[in-house]
This record gives sequence, C-alpha cells and structure tokens, in this order.
Amino acid sequence: MADDRKPTPDKEAQEGTAEQSLFGRVTRRSFLSHLGAAGIAATASPVLAATATQEPATADAAAEAPAAAGTVPLTLRVNGTSRVLHLDPRTTLLDCLRENLNLPGTKKGCDHGQCGACTVHVNGQRVNSCLSFAVMHSADEITTIEGIGQPEHLHPMQAAFVEHDGYQCGYCTSSQIMSAVALLGEPVGPSDEDVKQAMYGNICRCGAYPNIVAAVQAARRNA
Repeated sequence: MADDRKPTPDKEAQEGTAEQSLFGRVTRRSFLSHLGAAGIAATASPVLAATATQEPATADAAAEAPAAAGTVPLTLRVNGTSRVLHLDPRTTLLDCLRENLNLPGTKKGCDHGQCGACTVHVNGQRVNSCLSFAVMHSADEITTIEGIGQPEHLHPMQAAFVEHDGYQCGYCTSSQIMSAVALLGEPVGPSDEDVKQAMYGNICRCGAYPNIVAAVQAARRNA
C-alpha cells in the first residue's frame, strides 16, 4: 500500500542540505529558473541579429523575384506611359487596366461586350476592353478615360457632358465619353439619329440618352 504521508521535517531538512551542497544556497527551483533565463538571454541576441540581417535580404529577394509561373512579360503603353508587366496571357485588357494598372475609370459591366461600359481607345479606335487580351496590345497606344482629361482640365466632350447633364448614376459615363470622343473622328452624319446609331453600343441603364446626344452634338459643333 502506497505511503501517502508527507515527508517529515527531518527529511525536508536532509533534502535541503543536499541541494545546498550541490548548488550552494540556490535551491533546485531557483537554479532551474536562472538556467532558463540564461538560456533566453544567450539565444536572444543571435535571433535578433539574424532577423536584422535577413529583413533586407528578404526585401531584395522580393524586388528581384522571378515572375510567377505561367506569366509572360509585357510592355503596354497606356495614356502615354509605358508600363512593364508580367501577366497571365488570359488576362483581358479590362482586368489589366483595373487590377494591374490601377485605372478604375474603365468599368466592368456585362463582361461580354454587350454594354460598352469597358470602352477604351486602341490606336484611336474604340474597343470593348473586356473582349480583348492584354497581350494583344504590346505595340498599341491605349487611352483610357484617365488619359482624356482631368477635373482641372476637362476634355471638351467631358465639359459638354457636365453642361448637358449627360449622366445620372455615372457608371456608364466614362464609356459614353470614350465613345463620343472617338466619334468626333468618325464619319458620322449630322443628325441626332446619326449620333444615336453611332453610340448604339454604349448602354445607359438610367436612360439619359437625350442628354447624352445633346452633349455629343454640342461638342461636335464646338470641335
């Protein structure tokens, strides 16, 4: 039968004497505590030093990291500036502009070439960027709404849209303006009906078509 009795004072004294003979006046518990603290102090400096030396190396490695597998190198000229990229060859021009080049003015609508919200200019011609792969345009001049004009210096077509309230929610406005600017250089008849036909590919879900046509006609007269 196990003896559950606590050690007698004499036995504790004997154990304490044995500890003191091994560690002086330091008990087993305090010795282990000091040993653990010494181990942390001994290893902390090398760890911190390693971290300090590794951080710049990691940053350099990120800057010189090879392109992700499956991507291809590509240089696009957008709004007069050449941009070097590594893209999945399946990336559409629309997604490249919005996600890789941070040009969100080109909108994603139907993503099937039916609404015109993604209209940009490629070599001066209007294009549905959702239907075109970015890798197809390495030799082209691409223009987005950000390259047409800025708030402090509006393109005449942008100013006409403001003057004639050619927008409501505004989601399609950038594409309407891109198509309208391209229209200025196209052989389009003089009537409102001619303008409607020329802008047919750009849908305004708010139905602001009369004001859009008025804006386009005003810009045409002042061109």
